[in-house]
Amino acid sequence: MKYLLLFLFYSVLWGETSFITPMEYASQLYKNPRGIGCHLCHGEKGEGKLVATYVHKKKKKTFEGPIINNLDFNTFYEALNKRKNAMPRYFLTKKEVQALYLYLQETKGKPDAK
Repeated sequence: MKYLLLFLFYSVLWGETSFITPMEYASQLYKNPRGIGCHLCHGEKGEGKLVATYVHKKKKKTFEGPIINNLDFNTFYEALNKRKNAMPRYFLTKKEVQALYLYLQETKGKPDAK
């Protein structure tokens, strides 16, 4: 059933005439949506990532990109469309957000390609 839904999603979103697969498109979008790739703060698969450590008022602090591969679609969509902390606004279309979400769902839990 999962694969049937993914097939239908692919067909509706991109049709059959695309020169790259939906996952190739989604991967490229995740790595460079509008100049700053999601992977730089959220990790290669949305698993979260330590971005920086620094000292502020003599206290050691960290800046971390949160885990995003465990969000439901509506929460993910809303997070991409509001300003929060250092998260840039990308002004993505709904199809682009769907592609990013698909990428995260398909890659989480899979081993890294070496």
